[in-house]
Amino acid sequence: MRAIRITEHGGPEVLTLEELTDPTPDAGQIVVDVAAAGVNFVDTYQRIGLYPIAVPCTAGLEGAGVVTAVGADVADVSVGDRVAWCGGGDGRAGRQGDPGQPGRDVPLLHADRAV
Repeated sequence: MRAIRITEHGGPEVLTLEELTDPTPDAGQIVVDVAAAGVNFVDTYQRIGLYPIAVPCTAGLEGAGVVTAVGADVADVSVGDRVAWCGGGDGRAGRQGDPGQPGRDVPLLHADRAV
C-alpha cells in the first residue's frame, strides 16, 4: 500500500510517499481500503510537533472506505461493508489496519446502515 508518512517534525517537506506492507488483521481488528481521508488542523499540529507524536508515522485521524478483511472475534463488521471513523488510525494510508490505537476502540459508522 502507499502511505503519506511524517518522517520527522517540520514543514510539508517532511511528508513522504512510501510503499508499506499491506496490513493483516489480528483478532478483533479489521482492514479497510481507504477511499477518503480527512486532513485537518490537528494533522498539521502533529506534523510540526506542537502536538507530540512519535515519528516516523502515518498520520490522519479520519477516514472512510470498504472493509477488505476481518480478524477473528469481529462480529459487527463484514468484508464489503462501507465504514467511516474519526479519532484514530492512519487515514492517509491507501489501506489501513484497525483504525483504533492499541487498547482503544474507535467507533465505526456503517455507511450502508446509516439512516
